[in-house]
Amino acid sequence: MDTTTQPPRTLVDSRGSSCPGPITDLSMAYRRSTVGDVIELWATDPGVKSDARAWSQKTGNPILSLDERADGTIVVIIEIKRR
Repeated sequence: MDTTTQPPRTLVDSRGSSCPGPITDLSMAYRRSTVGDVIELWATDPGVKSDARAWSQKTGNPILSLDERADGTIVVIIEIKRR
């Protein structure tokens, strides 16, 4: 039996939304989060890559991964380290 505890993960689906929609959605999820949470943002706007990097740097919450899938969905996973 696996006793490893996974941090709470919030999925934010912003596919189809253009700037500033995905980062606004991320910011709203961040306001509801606590330290240790993980936010997974899905977006199709290519600008989310630079926006997420800037948001991460500004807030001090690291991006764990940033990947673009074959279907055009960009997946950004952020760990909440600071509030």
